[in-house]
Amino acid sequence: MKKILLNILKVAAGLYIAMCILLYIFQEKLIFFPHKLKKDHTFQFVQEFEELNIKTQDGTSINGLLFRADSSKGLIFYLHGNAGSLDGWGKVAETYTGMQYDVFIFDYRGFGKSEGQINGQEQIFRDNQAVYDELKKRYSKDKIIVLGYSIGTGLAAKIAAENNPRMLILQAPYYSMTDIMEHRYPFVPTGLLRYTFATNMYLKACNMPMYIFHGNTDGVIYHGSSLKLKDELKERVTLITLNGQGHNGMTDNPDYRAELRRILK
Repeated sequence: MKKILLNILKVAAGLYIAMCILLYIFQEKLIFFPHKLKKDHTFQFVQEFEELNIKTQDGTSINGLLFRADSSKGLIFYLHGNAGSLDGWGKVAETYTGMQYDVFIFDYRGFGKSEGQINGQEQIFRDNQAVYDELKKRYSKDKIIVLGYSIGTGLAAKIAAENNPRMLILQAPYYSMTDIMEHRYPFVPTGLLRYTFATNMYLKACNMPMYIFHGNTDGVIYHGSSLKLKDELKERVTLITLNGQGHNGMTDNPDYRAELRRILK
């Protein structure tokens, strides 16, 4: 009996180690879910837009769309979630152009019409900075509002920390990806995570007004993530909890839009 139990434990240990190895190797496939678009794909939106292709440090082309508002007050630099492409994400622009802000939204490496594939955290940061630098040629930093949604919140916080835009807005942020792993998969060693996206650390380096929106029924990034950020940053950040709001569809939430109009004034 003891030998059988020992063999079971050995098999279980072997499976656990194999799972950890696979999680480490195929991490990108578990975090990012890109929707690829053909290079000749034509975007169809009600609003007029300018399509931009921006070269990164290593020559990779990043595809983005610039939507312009009438009588623009500045730019919303939008970092989207971990799935899809501009074909779907571009629809959020109408909310912000309706508030007289231009919107630039782009696909990460390997998403949509953007070239290459994601293979490291620092690579993403370099790509995002290259894109931001290009937009700074068109808008002064005091006219740029950085906005991130879901996985884009950590990326937005990083950009804001290193560039000092006018304002930072986060929709459903995580405290860090490490915290999310501990919360959802406590049995997995956090040392395996190559994408830590430490939002909490980036926000400490931000000096601009910061606003967090989070639904209290979010089943993807738990609301407690924003509570932890608020508790750590105190009065430096404003937290707006949206009652009954899940993870998706925040941009269409009337309470979100009302608060956003107030903030952008």
